[in-house]
Amino acid sequence: MNVLTWIVISGITMSLIALVGGLTLVLKQCTLEKLLLPLVAFAAGSLIGGALFHMIPASVEQMGNTSRTYVWIVVGFLLFLALEQFLHWHHSHQLQQDSKKPLTYLILIADGLHNFIGGLFVAASFLIDVQLGITAWLVAAAHEVPQELGDFAVLVHGGWSKAGALTYNYLSSLTFLAGGLFVYGVSGTINVHFLVPFAAGNFLYIGAADLIPEIKNESDLHQNIIHFIAFAAGLAVLLSIRLYFPETG
Repeated sequence: MNVLTWIVISGITMSLIALVGGLTLVLKQCTLEKLLLPLVAFAAGSLIGGALFHMIPASVEQMGNTSRTYVWIVVGFLLFLALEQFLHWHHSHQLQQDSKKPLTYLILIADGLHNFIGGLFVAASFLIDVQLGITAWLVAAAHEVPQELGDFAVLVHGGWSKAGALTYNYLSSLTFLAGGLFVYGVSGTINVHFLVPFAAGNFLYIGAADLIPEIKNESDLHQNIIHFIAFAAGLAVLLSIRLYFPETG
């Protein structure tokens, strides 16, 4: 398949992940709560592993081991910090949250922007190497599953109907494909390689600042062990992909 086809397929499938929130309609609350935090821990490991084992090495290979590469990592990190500070919204993956309806609109806006940025860097990764693009998509998807479950629950808790929450959450996810097509369209005139270290900064921020705080304060030792194993598994999966399925550049 050509690169455009990969970008379109990745965008469509990522948008479909938004429908995973529908699982909250069929799973028992206690079952969902047991699954959610281990998924968050795995996602945190995947995001940090994706940044350290894939995105940053690819950035150094494409842009050189220069200050410019690391500046873009920092810019990606800072942008997501700014999004949370100025939108007054923190990515939450807990099913129980005290939220009001105005906050739900901010969640949809922030999700749409987050997905657009995700589409940018996944498409940029595909333009560098298909294997890198697939890896970037897998890491982003690992984060999306617990996020969509949590966001859906927050929207319903904030006053939306279940059908409305599912519909608008899905619509906000379509910006991922829009971001991918935008990058493909401008790639002939603009070097988009800087989006890869920029994405690495995003990954590091979300994993370390958003997800790890959700799992590190569990009072139950057994749950802490489960979360640690899930986090380590996320790192191990991404390291294994790096070792056994290296990007061809």
